[in-house]
Amino acid sequence: MVTAAQQTASAPDAHRTFPKGFLWGSATASYQIEGAATEDGRTPSIWDTYARTPGRVRNGDTGDTATDHYHRWREDVALMAELGLGAYRFSLAWTRIQPTGRGPAVQKGLDFYRRLVDELLEKGIQPVATLYHWDLPQELEDAGGWPERATAERFAEYTALAADALGDRVKTWTTLNEPWCSAFLGYGSGVHAPGRTDPVAALRAAHHLNLAHGLAVQALRDRVRADAQCSVTLNIHHVRPLTGGDADADAARRIDALANRVFTGPMLRGAYPEDLLKDTAHLTDWSFVRDGDLEQARQPLDFLGVNYYTPTVVSQADGSGVHTSDGHGNSPYSPWPGADRVAFHQPPGETTAMGWAVDPTGLYDLLRRLSSDFPRLPLVITENGAAFDDYADPEGRVNDPARIAYVRDHLAAVHRAIVDGADVRGYFLWSLLDNFEWAHGYGKRFGAVYVDYPTGTRIPKASARWYSEVARTGVLPGA
Repeated sequence: MVTAAQQTASAPDAHRTFPKGFLWGSATASYQIEGAATEDGRTPSIWDTYARTPGRVRNGDTGDTATDHYHRWREDVALMAELGLGAYRFSLAWTRIQPTGRGPAVQKGLDFYRRLVDELLEKGIQPVATLYHWDLPQELEDAGGWPERATAERFAEYTALAADALGDRVKTWTTLNEPWCSAFLGYGSGVHAPGRTDPVAALRAAHHLNLAHGLAVQALRDRVRADAQCSVTLNIHHVRPLTGGDADADAARRIDALANRVFTGPMLRGAYPEDLLKDTAHLTDWSFVRDGDLEQARQPLDFLGVNYYTPTVVSQADGSGVHTSDGHGNSPYSPWPGADRVAFHQPPGETTAMGWAVDPTGLYDLLRRLSSDFPRLPLVITENGAAFDDYADPEGRVNDPARIAYVRDHLAAVHRAIVDGADVRGYFLWSLLDNFEWAHGYGKRFGAVYVDYPTGTRIPKASARWYSEVARTGVLPGA
């Protein structure tokens, strides 16, 4: 990755030219694309169980087949090479490598990732491996899941197995993807696996994910190549108060603590924010945080992965129940422990097929804030993209001008942040392929490549060709 993120070209179009060495890629997640749910020793994850539970996922969809990447990986890597991607961010399926979450690795599972990584390297594509993208082994959930300390310890052991197998090939590692979703959607509102609805369990899960991250970084550092980079990816919420009043400012502070600082505090500062502890004191005394945990959680990182899709607008509310409009899925239970008097508001303007507001200024503001809060920590956009109602026309083409506009405007915000001093070193488009979109099933298409699910046929969309040219040249065209 580029080491001087503020470098810009001196050509006439320098205002649109990204720094030399800026990393251009795309991203996926194992459960969303791999399929092969029972092959080569793989056992159920919490998402297998959740998706097979009636009423949990739209249309009863599951990831049993997904986009069949487990069998079509070579074709997918060829697509990446055709599009000129410099990097591919993918996740390892814990249950494919260590089916019960304990004990030795399954070599057939590791061999799949060895083959994938070797093919990426052969095509000149940098592999970026995420250790956890929400697919906890079901056996570990049966033993208590992320609310239990033992799960963090098992995660460190799994990390060691992955690092021993791939550490000579993979240079860039991410411990966790969006631990906020794992903790608060999985154990708070229940709209993600495992579907539990206990606010204290959600807070316990957040802590043990922080601990797991720190233990995993240590396991990686002990095993991977000396020049390897370690990171974590957070879906930092850009929280805005609805008005300039004190009450709405306090609502924004409260959500910022639950959405962001619950992770950046331990991981990057070695402490939980005092206001978070105070806000949730009526729920828990946080006695599950043991001496030494925060030192373990805080480990030196080479960059912070940032996922951004839309801003979060909040105000003070007069009653409870308003959390269902927060954009993360409807539930009678809140993913925001201790924030029952916060209301969420839909920002004005255009929306995606997810109902999320299109607002690239939120990405600019977020990058500037992170650069101010953590000035020596480089940033990488590890997910950014949009779902739209794409379809193939009679000639087999998929035109998606709304996605091109979305990505172009968000890349313009990234470029502006770089010019204004943010050390941003790469951008990963979400997602490479249309895929299983969690509780939405196959009803939402985020991919740059269209997937015809009955046949598995891949069709690069117009946005894929557009993004390919940006990645090839490093130059962002105008509207």
